[in-house]
Amino acid sequence: MKKLYLFCCLLLTITSFSQEDAWVYFTAKNNSQFFYDSPLEMLSQRALDRRSNQNISLDLKDIPIDPSYISQIKLASGITVMAKSKWLNAIHIRGTQTAINSLTYFAFVSKVDFADKSLNETGKVAKAFKIKEQNKLKQTKVNFSYGTSENQIKMLSGQVLHQQDYTGSGKIIAVLDSGFPGVDTAQPFQRLQDNKQILGGYDFVSRSAEFYTGDTHGTLVLSTMGGFKENALVGTAPDASYYLFITEDVSSENPVEESFWVEAAEKADSLGVDIINTSLGYFEYDNPNYSHTYADMNGITNYISRGADIAFSRGMIVVVSAGNEGGSSEPHIGSPADAVSVLTIGAVNSSETKALFSSIGPSFDNRIKPDVMAQGVSAVLSDESGIIGTANGTSFSSPIMAGMVACLWQAFPNKANKEIRQLIVQSADRFTTPNAQYGYGIPDFSLAVNKGLFVEDFSKDYFVAYPNPTTNLVSVSFPESFNKGRIVFYNLLGKKVLERTINGISDTFSLKSVSNGLYFYKIEAGSFSKSGKIIKQ
Repeated sequence: MKKLYLFCCLLLTITSFSQEDAWVYFTAKNNSQFFYDSPLEMLSQRALDRRSNQNISLDLKDIPIDPSYISQIKLASGITVMAKSKWLNAIHIRGTQTAINSLTYFAFVSKVDFADKSLNETGKVAKAFKIKEQNKLKQTKVNFSYGTSENQIKMLSGQVLHQQDYTGSGKIIAVLDSGFPGVDTAQPFQRLQDNKQILGGYDFVSRSAEFYTGDTHGTLVLSTMGGFKENALVGTAPDASYYLFITEDVSSENPVEESFWVEAAEKADSLGVDIINTSLGYFEYDNPNYSHTYADMNGITNYISRGADIAFSRGMIVVVSAGNEGGSSEPHIGSPADAVSVLTIGAVNSSETKALFSSIGPSFDNRIKPDVMAQGVSAVLSDESGIIGTANGTSFSSPIMAGMVACLWQAFPNKANKEIRQLIVQSADRFTTPNAQYGYGIPDFSLAVNKGLFVEDFSKDYFVAYPNPTTNLVSVSFPESFNKGRIVFYNLLGKKVLERTINGISDTFSLKSVSNGLYFYKIEAGSFSKSGKIIKQ
């Protein structure tokens, strides 16, 4: 989401940027044993259950930052603490360059990373861009009367899941956005309120418990998932529950918003949230020295992207807008859309053609992005007054998809997040031939359900090497009961050029060592084998 601000920045003096933003990373966590012994001090029972269901152990990232570290930093002259992250064992601070550099004298400080990378002796730090917000127009067992929202649901075969009573019930979605005015009063959200499906929220920007405020973008986003007005608008997950978190400051573009986002994601984790939707993205900042470059979109450089991947490692699924820069001079995805594990969503129109504005991939390290697509042109939604209209943007294709993720996960509550993510990607219409515009394509959630039900069948659909063609990385997917096997690549003369052991539900490895061209592969697992062809470009 891009701020709509006047170009008054031209009037700013150079002193406006005398205050620098930076992240301070700490060396250790000295209080870990207490929290390992008393996990309910840091995570809710629902969060612990989510971990247990997915065999995810507690680790040092779950342990809160030592509060004495933060207290000492706060006492340092000229330093303001803006946000904190236990996952990254870091805090976001603001102060002069001299004051920030002086913090390295604390024995418990591991390193300082300035948002202005030129101020760092080594390494890189996060910068950002925002997906442009598109202007808005001024209960069941289910056969819902979808009204004008029918196409955006049926494009994904969402009605098939709804007809089977998979409407998101039992799943919790955290919406990280810019504000939610009208959600407590407008009619399309009344069903959520009556059924107590809004579980709470928080404004991380203003540090306020009031979250039915701020910019209307979050309201529009929520309506595509949880809105309900018969014969007009039905969200993709009308029976899911929601937390509403404000992390986006619409008054300025600053990397502290990445830190707010990570802090909110940690809160979502602690509350037992299943899915995070974020229709936000970061590439450019008001201070151009803070801005990211395409080279930063590698999944490991940007603060928010690292946080998003940690969220996935805690057992959540993170659904992210690809961005609305597809028609610009820098058409690539921003962050956290570049994160490895997030489900990055591009936009198509009602005829399933990519929207010109939808940002493209690949990530800088050449991974497939976006991952999948959903309707983001003339997406049907509600504004803060309850008026049903349409708007354009990957801001809306993302939550439309996030709602369907909740429905699918409801159908398979015992599956891990990585299994649900894989079912979605495998059901997409370009799964075997992905590209930088559509990713793996448009998912078919009815197909995803069928794959989930019959994933034990050792059919050709479940042993597949992709993408094909590829420029480097190859992934291989298997049935859930698969334990171990190998994949062997042969050139056109039948000579073995590469062999890899493969484990688990999916595995990824590099073809960097082989030349471009056509190769035959053979996957072997016990008495089962499957052959195929793959092109390296």
